[in-house]
Order: sequence, then structure tokens, then C-alpha cells
Amino acid sequence: DKGQPWQNPTTTGNKSNLLHQMNTSLADGSPMPNSPSSLVNQYRLEDDDEGQKDANTKDIFIAVDNPESQVTAIETFIMYRVATRTTRSEFDSSEYEVRRRYQDFLWLRSRLEDNHPTLIVHPLPEKFVMKGMVERFNEDFIETRRKALHRFLNKISEHPILSYSQHFKVFLTAQVSDLASHKKQGPGFLSRMGETVRAVANSVRGLRSRPEEFAVMQEYVEDFSNKMCSMDKVTQRIVKEQREYLEELKQYSPTYAQWADLEEELADPLKGVVSCVVQCSKESEEQIHHLSEVLVPALHEYVLCAETLKAVMRRRDNIQAEFEAKNEALLSRKVDQEAVKEVDGLADRMEQANNALKGDWSRWQHSMRTDLRSVFISTAEKNVEYYEKVRQREISASDSNFTHTEKTQTELLFLFFF
Repeated sequence: DKGQPWQNPTTTGNKSNLLHQMNTSLADGSPMPNSPSSLVNQYRLEDDDEGQKDANTKDIFIAVDNPESQVTAIETFIMYRVATRTTRSEFDSSEYEVRRRYQDFLWLRSRLEDNHPTLIVHPLPEKFVMKGMVERFNEDFIETRRKALHRFLNKISEHPILSYSQHFKVFLTAQVSDLASHKKQGPGFLSRMGETVRAVANSVRGLRSRPEEFAVMQEYVEDFSNKMCSMDKVTQRIVKEQREYLEELKQYSPTYAQWADLEEELADPLKGVVSCVVQCSKESEEQIHHLSEVLVPALHEYVLCAETLKAVMRRRDNIQAEFEAKNEALLSRKVDQEAVKEVDGLADRMEQANNALKGDWSRWQHSMRTDLRSVFISTAEKNVEYYEKVRQREISASDSNFTHTEKTQTELLFLFFF
């Protein structure tokens, strides 16, 4: 994330030919690769090809970096640099650099949802820090938020409709004072209140019949939300338990070292265990870091995506409910000619909303599956690497100029404690 995202990645070798050879060998009945890393690499080749194709077609690249603390008489907040490079003709320049705070990102997302209620706008990280987590201005928290804001803008830039929003263009190009003026031009408070009241009334009234395709979507969203929440909780619990295990593991080394000083006959194997424990602690620390920095944020991001999907489905239902209510009133002849035009407009609005959601649904699913597949494969690869290294430490510890008896003692100690 801290690099220059607008530079296209380079490739080495002919990946297409290599992938073809791999597939051919499998089809010819040759044995499946016995190394987990080989299988992981096969998936990575496919992902790299897709990523290269996307990089070659992208025409807007954004980086969020350089967070700086701003202190005023009223509040303290973080400003991020948003650097953009683009080849799009509607931009006056090819490069822009502006400063934005979290509230500006919230404004952008709100405007995108207002203008496109049934498009799936990627979520932002939560505004508030949960109790027991890091402090708001902790460096780790700021970096985690920066990465999330970076992903948010790049997800918008890759969207075939949202990336052409005038609000998005203003966000990327306007200086702070100009952005403040633009933000004042948004819907007024009373207008937003009116929309909220209508939405509540429609949700209370309910739908007469949700179309089957959207009923299927609704069921999928509920299942997806439950699964992601469960995975998020379990993964965070695993990370917590592994951190506790690591702290206990680090206490073994001095204990074994003291034991080696007291037991002359066991000194060599015990020192071997000391070395093994130290190295295993380092490997465990790396694995925990990978889970915390890669898997946990990705799962939590899609927990938030599930909430976004639920909101999109509610807005679609509200549009349909409003149309049905007006249409029923028209059929009962309790309205005037102006209401007929309003019903026609609501019918068009409902059709547009449905088409927008159906078009965005498959795009979002493809993006979600690509993201999670990449994260899961990366995590699996890291786990394989971790256990291979730990096993190697065990072998190294038992082979360090030990006698047969010492090697046996060391192996028994390792198996007992690990």
C-alpha cells in the first residue's frame, strides 16, 4: 500500500505457457504436486494473470498515505494525503494531490449512496474504536485505517459507474476550501429527514411480494453475513490464543537454559531445545503478524460489506414499497392526475434500482471471491511455511552433534512440550 500503486507490475517468464504445462501434466495422469506450495503457486499464476489484465485496463490510480495529526482549538484529527494519477479526459490534469480527513471519506460515501441507492458502495472502516482495542491515535490503528481508506478509494475507482461520479472527482481534485463549499451543496437536513421518514413508513408497511431473484439475494446476504461474522470472531479468538501461547513459549528458553546448567548429562539436548524454542517463537510471531495484518482485516472488511449489502437490499425494498403504496392509491382512484405522473416516475425509479442492483451484484461477487481467495491462499501458504520451519527447527535441534541417546531425549522433550 505504501508503494506507488499507479506503476504497473512487471512479470517474469511466460506464465501462460507454464500454467498450460502444469494443466497438461495433470491431464496426462501425472502425479499431483505433493508440495502444498506448488498448489498455491498454481492459483497465484491465475490470479496474477487477472491482476495484470486489470492493471493494463485501469485509467485511474490512487494512493492514500502520509497521515498527519491536525490539532485545532476544538478537536484533533488525522489528515491523509490522497494522490491520484489518471488518463481520463474529464480530468483537467493527470496528477492531483489533496489532503483529506475521515469525515471527508464519510461525505463521499454518503453522496454515492444517495445518488446510487442500489449500487454496492465499498464500506469504510468504523468511525469509533471499540472498547478494549487500540487508542484512536495509536500508530497501528492509524496505519490500519489508512490501508482501509486506500482500499475504499481504489474499490470506487474500479467501479464502472461510481468511478465516474462527480462527487468522486471533486473528492480527488478539490482543495480543502473548495471541498467544503461543495459539501454544502448536498441535500439539506429537512430533505434527508423526509427521505428517512418515507423509508421508515415503507419498512413498516412492508412489501406485497419481493421478486424471486431479490428474495434469493436476500437469503444469500443473510447467510453470507452469518458466515463472515462467525469466521471473524473465530479468527480473532485464534489470534488471541496464539499470542497467549507465544508469551508462554518465550518463558521456556530461560527455564531450559537454567535446567541445562544443573543437569550435566542433559546439557547438550537441553541447549538444543533452547535454540529450537527461540526459533519457534520467532516463527510463531511471524505467523501471528500475518494473521493480524492480512486475514483479520480482510474478514472484518467483508463483515462490513455484509452490512452494506443489507442496507442496499433495504433501500431496494423501500423503493418498491413506495411504488406499491402509490400504485394502490391510484387504483382506488383517491389521487389526482399529478399522482399518476408520480406513480409512473416511481415505476421507472424501481426498474432502474432493480437493474442497477442486478448489474452490480455479479461484479461484487466476483470482487469478493477474488479478494477472499487471495487472502485464504496466502494464509494457507503461510501456515504451511510455519509448520515446515518449526519441523525443521526440531530436526536441527536433534542433529546438532548429539549422540543417539541425546537425540532421542531431545525429540522426546520436543514432542512433550510442542
